[in-house]
Formats: sequence, structure tokens, C-alpha cells
Amino acid sequence: MGGLRLEHCVPCSRNTPPMNPDEIDAMLAEVRAWEKVEEDGILRLKKQFTFKNFTQALAFTNKIGALAENEGHHPAILTEWGKVTIYWWTHIIHGLHQNDFIMAAKTDELVDQREE
Repeated sequence: MGGLRLEHCVPCSRNTPPMNPDEIDAMLAEVRAWEKVEEDGILRLKKQFTFKNFTQALAFTNKIGALAENEGHHPAILTEWGKVTIYWWTHIIHGLHQNDFIMAAKTDELVDQREE
């Protein structure tokens, strides 16, 4: 995961190009177990996290919400009993940007803190 978790998101504009496939593949190597998926014609990062119950899943969801507000970059989150699925992508460019990989790394860091 390297230094991505220490970086911060930068604002994007409609003129910011999405990452190309080679850039995406290189960045995927820096975040563990995140998958690249395409939904509605838009590439996104996706990962599902498991928990012992709904309370833990909801607590994690709230931590992701606080992280998203702090960085000004917001995911789609599906919270269910015992699991949370997170999708990161950059809405304004309809694709992936380095910000999404930064947030994936920061998300993993929150899970690591839970396990300590």
C-alpha cells in the first residue's frame, strides 16, 4: 500500500482526464484486493469488507463517511448485516483518478486499525 494512505485527494475538474488502463493497473498493485469493475460504463474500485454483525458494519460505514468528508471525496457504500461494500470513483470525470486509489488505501488503513 506504500505511501498512498499518507496522501490527500486533490480537486478535479471536468477537464481532468481519467486514468488510462496502464495507469490503473499500476495503481491496483498498490492497493490490496480492490477490484476494478465497470458499472453504467464507468470504471470504479470495489471491495467488500466483512464484520461480525450489523453494528460493526455500520460503525465502519460511519468511519468511511467521516474519512470521505475529511478528504472531500465520496464513495458509494452498501451497508448490510455483516458486510460493507465500497465503490470509489471520481464522479466529475466518470472514471478513476489517483484520488480513488488514495481513498482505497485509506479505507484499508481503517480496517487495519479495527484489527489491532
